[in-house]
Amino acid sequence: MSELNFQIVGARPERHAAVPTLMFALKIEETTGIVIHNIVLRCQIRIEPIRRQYSREEESRLTELFGDTPRWGDTMKPFLWTHLSATIPGFQGKTEAELPVACTYDFEIAATKYLHSLENGDISLLMMFSGTVFEKGAHGMQVSQIPWSKEANFRLPVRVWQEMIDHYFPNSGWLRLNRETLSDLMKFKSRRALATWDEVIETLLLNSREAQA
Repeated sequence: MSELNFQIVGARPERHAAVPTLMFALKIEETTGIVIHNIVLRCQIRIEPIRRQYSREEESRLTELFGDTPRWGDTMKPFLWTHLSATIPGFQGKTEAELPVACTYDFEIAATKYLHSLENGDISLLMMFSGTVFEKGAHGMQVSQIPWSKEANFRLPVRVWQEMIDHYFPNSGWLRLNRETLSDLMKFKSRRALATWDEVIETLLLNSREAQA
């Protein structure tokens, strides 16, 4: 039966994908000498926010997720970022592969709020692996499972996330609105003859500040 070890050794933005994508460089080592025909790999990626320090500005941005900083010891728990799957070709001994992680800039998702709130430093990730291994046995090909205990830690530089977002959404972001709200905004935009959605939001904010003055 095979024995696999996993290590993440790097990450980069994929600049030619249909959606924002990060590519994680994966190294796999099989330690018993068995020939691997292929691996149907699954991976759960979790963010471990407690494993880094935060600036005052970052703390302010993260209040929506974790509450006030005195409570962070109780509220700042590891949370799911995403799942991925990949097929690893056959090998013996060691191999390398890239794992594509499709990302979203939807601010309704906790991971996006967290990642957007960071200015610099690293993001502490826990990669939890499972899947099916097709390997050479004594009487032909045999199948074994990868236990969830197979894990790898990786510190993703914040700048890598920022480079990917800047490539796909240069100097911009987006908010998900329900249809009624969007319809009202479109009517407001038309009535005021505003050229862009930035102008719509800026006008509404200005009106709000004037009303509070």
